[in-house]
Amino acid sequence: MFSGYDFDVIQRSLPYLFREGMVFTLTLTVMAMTGGIIFGTILAMMRLSSLQPLSWLAGAYVNLMRSLPLVLVIFWFFFLVPYIGAWIVGSPQPIAVGAFWSAVITFTLFEAAYYCEIMRAGIQSIPKGQVAAGQALGLNYGQTMGNIVLPQAFRNMLPVLLTQTIILFQDTSLVYVISATDFLGAAAKIANRDYRLVEMYTFVAVVYFIISFSLSYLVKVLQQRVAIVR
Repeated sequence: MFSGYDFDVIQRSLPYLFREGMVFTLTLTVMAMTGGIIFGTILAMMRLSSLQPLSWLAGAYVNLMRSLPLVLVIFWFFFLVPYIGAWIVGSPQPIAVGAFWSAVITFTLFEAAYYCEIMRAGIQSIPKGQVAAGQALGLNYGQTMGNIVLPQAFRNMLPVLLTQTIILFQDTSLVYVISATDFLGAAAKIANRDYRLVEMYTFVAVVYFIISFSLSYLVKVLQQRVAIVR
């Protein structure tokens, strides 16, 4: 079965695949996750605000992002961000943003819409009596959210947040549309160079499976621990 399978091409390519490709993928995942959770939390608080313009604006943003294909958003932002940056700083020429930062901005803004809905569900899962208790102690809205509601919401939603992060990790492979060298992109270059498509794509699939399965097991463990705490 593996008589024509070239394991040597995988071994020779390991430094490049992990030093260049996997580092790009993991860095993009962590930065987009961090930015997405922060921006998504702000959007969630806006959606739950009693101020209708803020709630409508956040809802429109979330619905827009969730209605668009991610690959199309990546493509748009790669070409639009340099012109948007030039407009902000008043430069006559497009700003050189690069594939990496275009990807970070795109994934942060796109994933924020999904993290927003997760955080909104987490915030709404906290009993309203705790909010009332915070207000009775003299805490304002920001203090009540920061000290009482959000810490509990993050704990309740941690497994779901990690599940969305696993999806984000897998979706980073879509940066091929802007010729960024992520883990899959690095493998594709080697496969086309050495004409070893089966070997490289099989190896990439195995690596993605191992990482995603391990993180999914971590999510399962966290779900059990959160259930025990409750």
